[in-house]
Order: sequence, then structure tokens, then C-alpha cells
Amino acid sequence: MSFTIHGIGVSGGIAIGQAHLVSNATLEVDHYEVPPSQVLEESVRFEAAVGKVRSEMEQLLASVPATAPAEFAAFINLHLMILNDSMLSVAPRRIIETEQCNAEWALKVQMEALLSQFDQIEDGYLRERRADVIQVVERVLKALGGQPGYVPPPPAAGSEHNLILVAHDLSPADVVEFKQHQFASFITDLGGTTSHTAVVARSLAIPSIVALHYARHLIREKELIIVDGTRGVVVVNPDSQVLAEYQLRQQQFDLGRQKLRRLKNTRPATLDGTAVELHANIEGPDDVAEARDNGATGIGLFRSEFLFLGRPDLPDEDEQFEAYRKAAEEMGGMPVTIRTYDLGADKSDESEPQRYTNPAMGLRAIRLCLTEPRRFLTQLRAMLRASHYGKINILIPMLATSSEVEQSLALIKQAKQSLDDERVPYDRGIQVGGMIEVPAAALAIDIFARRLDFLSIGTNDLIQYTLAIDRTDDTVAHLYDPLHPAVLNLIAGVIRAADKAKVPVALCGEMAGDVTLTRLLLAFGLRQYSMHSAHLLDVKQVILRSDLSRLKPLGRSMLRTTDPEKLRSLLLKLNR
Repeated sequence: MSFTIHGIGVSGGIAIGQAHLVSNATLEVDHYEVPPSQVLEESVRFEAAVGKVRSEMEQLLASVPATAPAEFAAFINLHLMILNDSMLSVAPRRIIETEQCNAEWALKVQMEALLSQFDQIEDGYLRERRADVIQVVERVLKALGGQPGYVPPPPAAGSEHNLILVAHDLSPADVVEFKQHQFASFITDLGGTTSHTAVVARSLAIPSIVALHYARHLIREKELIIVDGTRGVVVVNPDSQVLAEYQLRQQQFDLGRQKLRRLKNTRPATLDGTAVELHANIEGPDDVAEARDNGATGIGLFRSEFLFLGRPDLPDEDEQFEAYRKAAEEMGGMPVTIRTYDLGADKSDESEPQRYTNPAMGLRAIRLCLTEPRRFLTQLRAMLRASHYGKINILIPMLATSSEVEQSLALIKQAKQSLDDERVPYDRGIQVGGMIEVPAAALAIDIFARRLDFLSIGTNDLIQYTLAIDRTDDTVAHLYDPLHPAVLNLIAGVIRAADKAKVPVALCGEMAGDVTLTRLLLAFGLRQYSMHSAHLLDVKQVILRSDLSRLKPLGRSMLRTTDPEKLRSLLLKLNR
């Protein structure tokens, strides 16, 4: 029987192949009492399982090839940190001893206590780390049950189909294990746009879909399936007509990707000669090679917080300096814009974690930096030192008030003075910019345009805050709308005000890499886009085929329109 399942497409393209089901350890464990004489033995059994998983993860970490995406090692380090935390490695032993219960039950009880804390987190990315706890617990449960780490077999020699992994969820360790085998796609029941599966799929540029809910139960082993990552659709057991249609689409897509490679060294400009800058978003210096390979003429967003995540300690000044210097040198004089760390409220260094009602609107990003000036100065000194080796810009996230700008500039001045005292060289003309991702900043843009060298619009948070929508929450994700009139007018207003003040403005959110919105942003006056490297050539192609004289009137019409259907109709006209 043929049927379709709909989810969230997180990486475009089409994959056709045989389903391979990946099993997870069940969290429905038995509960039984352990005789007092065997409690110590049960505790030792738990310790042995944790040790086994730790050893497996360390071996996986050592096996990650140098050419693998940087996210792989970061994710495994994060799972190791979770496993080594006393909340999982020690607390279950206390439950075994006090309740005289089996290790599996003790681990499940402790996991549920941890998950209840994650349920209080509002920030989408951080809340999805709840899945990491579950994945680590599943791995320990497998070890307790004597189950070996499972790796799917490669497709049969000469098979005309690729392997498509179908799972309830995939952990980073799973992905590293699967990497040595041939597969065309991931599809999972769980996950969101910032889940590990989504991040890895995008970094590998393979079509993938998450949030399918029941795919793992509905799809059978070796069934033929089609994954349309662009539309977020899975077709199970397609008939011959549908299969032929998708095979043709797949060939056209692959051919299109090959043709796009020819545009790598073409300067992006519209048909009427208006130049546009296309920059890349990166998480670390290892991502620079991919950015350059896709024709990026700069790094528009270096997410420096990835240097801080997945580790029990903080990177010191020298470690940060080396990362920033490496990126600057590898870009060969092209600009590298480094965002100061955008960490959330629950990333406290205190031994006792603080509790916040709504971390997404609490102590995060620049607010957190200004409450921890010593840590902030360490990062600023590292950035300044690295600026001696290339064109580095400093970007301040989540600005909302003029006092935050003044305090940030004062600390940058202090960092410069400390380097002057030590006679350490740096770029004295280094540019300082601010992210416009809070509606208040967009509405009071003149405050920031007067004091900063450049601006960067962060549409992910700007949309989320404007519409009060958590785009990672399945129950409300459908309300996350970049075409909402309020969002469009905020973005156009920022671009217009920046142009009037003669201050450069970029856009570095997901809208920058969405080819359906490229021409609309051009019509608004945007001339610098920054996106994931995988989208650079697609966006460049649209720009090269665009005529500004035709786009501008349609853009103005969209800003005057409040009817959703008319907006989408105008967007279709814009993209013809």
C-alpha cells in the first residue's frame, strides 16, 4: 500500500531508497526490588554500564575523521559531558541503594527528574538538548541489557537503491557510526529545525525530514521510500508513475547542483548591475573551507558560543584567539564577523543552577556578557588579538537599549587599552556592529545606527519575538511566519533606516538562505546576505536572474498588504 507522511523538511533534495529501521532502547523498563545482599552488585552493574558507554563514546570521538563536519565531535563531547555529570552517573546509584531497586529503574527515575527541569526551558535550542539526555540514557540502558552498539549493514553490492535511515530519533553517536556506511537520507519521528539530526543533515547536504511522529512504526524494513526534503514529504511504496516522476526530479535536482558549481567564482550582481555580498554563517574555523568552496566572500556570522558549548570548562583567551585567528587567516583578507557569545540563561557557571521563568527573554547574549565583564573582556581581547591576522569585525547580539551599546563599547575600549599596555598588536580600525533581533531595537533603529559601524538583522529571533512563536515547538511552529506584515515592515524599516544613515546592514537569519525570499529582500534594499554555506549558490543564482526595476514596485506593494493570501500571491509574482 502506498501512502505519504508529512514532517519538517530540514535539508532539501530528493532521496530514493530502501528503508532501514534503527531501533532505540525502550524507556519502558521493569521495576523490581533487589535483595539487600545484591544492592552493591546492582550498583556495580550500573557503574560498569556507564563505563562501557563512556568507552564507546571516547572511541567514537577518536574515530571522527578530520574531514567530518565540526558538529560531529561537538555533539559527542556534549553527550560525554551529560554522561559524566553526577546527575546521571552518580545519582542513580543512590536511588539503587535507598530504594533497593534495579539499575534500569533507578536510571529512568533520575532521567524523568532531569527532563522535568528541561520542560521549564523556553529557549528552543536549549530545550532540544532534552533529547540529548534521553539519547544518553538509552545508550546506558542498552549497555545494561547487554546490547551491543548497533550499526546498520551497508546496502547489498550492486543494489540500485540507497539506504535511508528511519528512526524515532538519532543521536550524534549514531550518526558517527552510520557515517562509514552508504546512506542517502535521515528521517526521524522527533526533532526540530535545530535538532542534531537537522544540523548534521544540513552539514552533509543530504535530504532529510524530522518530526514525522509515526514513521518508525508505519514504515517496514526494506520498503521503498522517497524522501522529498524540500517539501517535507515521505512517500512509502510509491507506484510506478510516482516513482518515475521523482526519479526525474532527482536527476534534475542533481544536474542543477552540478550546474550551480559553475557559479562559484561569479560575482553576485543583479541584471541591472547592482552588486550583492554573499557571506557564510559558521560555528567554528573548520567550517571556513566549506564556505570558501561555495564561493562565500566573507563570514557574516561566526557563532562564537559553539566554542563554549559541550565542555565542562571555559575556553581561555589563547584558545579563543587561535580559533578566531585561524578563521581570519583562512579567509585570506575577506571579512570575518564574529558574534560575541550568545549563551542562554541556564548556562550559568554557578555550582547551583539558577532557575528562570523564561530564559529566551531573560539573562542571555549581551545581557549575560555585561553581567560577566571578566569573561567578556577575555573574549574581546582574543578577538582584538586575532584582528591583527585578518579582517575581523565584532558583532554584539540581542541589543535592545542604548545603555547596552555604551557599556559594550566601553568594554571594547578597555580591552584595547589592556592590549596597548602589553604592546600587543591589533586592528585599531576594527568595526563594531550590533544584531537587530529584538523588536524594540528594530523600532528604535536610529539609536544603534548612530553608535555602531554596521548592523546585522537576526531574523530567527526577530520573528520569534515579534510573533511570540517558538518555531521549534511542533504545536505552534505552523504560526512562525516570515511573511507576517509586522515582520516584513520591521525588516524593511531597518534596511531603510540603515541606508539613510549610510550604515551597512546585513541579514544573517534563515530568511537569508531561503531562495523564495531572496528577491523580496533585494526589493527591500538588502545588499548583504549571510547564510549556511549550502545555500550560497542557490541564492546567487536567483540574484543573477533578478531585475531590481521590476522587484521594487512589487516589494512596496507587499509592504502595503495585510491580507495573507494576497501577500503570497505577490511573492509568487515576484519570483516568476
